[in-house]
Amino acid sequence: GNNHVSSILFLNSCVLTISLYNIKKIPTSIHESLKYENWIQAMKEEMEAPKDKRAIGCRWIYTMKCKSHGTLERYKARLVAKEYTQTYGIDYEETFAPVAKMNTVRVIISLVALFGWNLQQYDVKNAFLHGDLEEEAYMEIPPGFYSHNEKNKICRLKKALYELKQSPRAWFRRFSQVMISLGYKQREGDHILFIKHSPEGKLTVLLVYVDDIIVIGDDEIEKLNLKKKLTTQFEMKELGMQWSSEFRKRS
Repeated sequence: GNNHVSSILFLNSCVLTISLYNIKKIPTSIHESLKYENWIQAMKEEMEAPKDKRAIGCRWIYTMKCKSHGTLERYKARLVAKEYTQTYGIDYEETFAPVAKMNTVRVIISLVALFGWNLQQYDVKNAFLHGDLEEEAYMEIPPGFYSHNEKNKICRLKKALYELKQSPRAWFRRFSQVMISLGYKQREGDHILFIKHSPEGKLTVLLVYVDDIIVIGDDEIEKLNLKKKLTTQFEMKELGMQWSSEFRKRS
């Protein structure tokens, strides 16, 4: 009957597949694939941008970081996007990310002074690179990292990049997700503020401005736990009591 015919067709299909496999073995490594022109061509097609997508340009920015007494600490190179090569609706959609209101910052400082709380400050290293991109975005291979015959190849961006229009939003979305997962509530009307109340009535408050974080409150155990959990997600540097240059410029 029909079942018998279907079984025969299925077996024939399996035999054909096995036969093709034996004739053209599928490579399991780049070393094997480079022996065959067909696989080389398949990889080249994968490296090319889709026809309806344009690769975003990129460039290097070079700086020298000095220690507080003026001696050279290290050379620093940062890869950034050429944001002027992005097209709205194609390379990005939303770009808005909330920023700290100076009234909020002043309230934070007032609470520290009023209750004698310690103020802890952190800097998130390469903050924007933690943001996950929602859009399908492609970028040219960084200058200096391609050979002559690879100049037209591109790479797909999975994470945000500095000077990419949507990077601030992507980073803030990722940071907010982490804070909410840790039991913090985002304040309505001031989204850069995250608050957590303990069962004992103690309070922990976190304020984030781009890659600067300020933590205050009377729950020392929670503040310590928060620091440990955030450092598992992001690379952070503790700044102690020094006031961030970003806040100094705005206050």
